[in-house]
Amino acid sequence: MNKKRVWISAGIILNSQQDQVFITRRPETAHKGGFWEFAGGKVELGETAEQAVIRELNEEVGIVATELEHFIELEHDYPEKALKFDFFLIKAFDGEAYGREGQPGQWVALEALREFTFPEANYPVIDKLLAR
Repeated sequence: MNKKRVWISAGIILNSQQDQVFITRRPETAHKGGFWEFAGGKVELGETAEQAVIRELNEEVGIVATELEHFIELEHDYPEKALKFDFFLIKAFDGEAYGREGQPGQWVALEALREFTFPEANYPVIDKLLAR
């Protein structure tokens, strides 16, 4: 059986010194519930990945991304779903990041990212982030 690949756009929200990143925790009821993530969501029909990440970050964490850079594209297959990701570095934004949908969110030092449990698809992103 072929699973439809879902296109996800996510933002790696960096502080102004680029030594911390804002992460949020997935709701317990969601796929990979309780895991930490970089905020983002599905790319809607007619949207680019960049438009989607700007929209999603506003909806989820209350910021408007003003400076972003495409960082990594990857595909990851879970037993229950197939995903395609575009991750963007968010280097500047308006507003203050917080869990706008009631989800926990926090600023974390880049070198502390490995102390948090992320969905498996995020580990190549974290590896590349720590290598920059």
